[in-house]
Amino acid sequence: MSSLPNPAPMVTSSSQAFWNATAEGRFTLQRCTSCDVVVWFPRKHCPDCWTETLSVFDASGRGTVYSFTIIRKVANDYKAATPFVVAYVELSEGPRVMTNIVDCDPESVTVGMPVEMVFHDTGEGNALYRFRPVGN
Repeated sequence: MSSLPNPAPMVTSSSQAFWNATAEGRFTLQRCTSCDVVVWFPRKHCPDCWTETLSVFDASGRGTVYSFTIIRKVANDYKAATPFVVAYVELSEGPRVMTNIVDCDPESVTVGMPVEMVFHDTGEGNALYRFRPVGN
């Protein structure tokens, strides 16, 4: 099992502040100040009530594996990293994010496994967020 590539994300005006925070090892979420929904992914308006009154806060970086798959065969830059895990992690704050589970044997990943966030530098002024089992 090799390290995953760390490609730089596509940054937009709506996501710039989020990606800047990842370079500092922070994962930020938004909260609507009108209806209190926690928002993922970074955007300019609330997906529930459509207001543009979103505040930003630092997330805990903790969650649980909601679902996952083990990628064993791929024909792109990730080929040398197989097998690897692609997962949805349910954050402690509520939203689910698509990510990778790292720093463990892919066969050891289970639904409900507690995980914590780690950051992998892209070399482009930001970092990719991934998760590892708690305690690793």
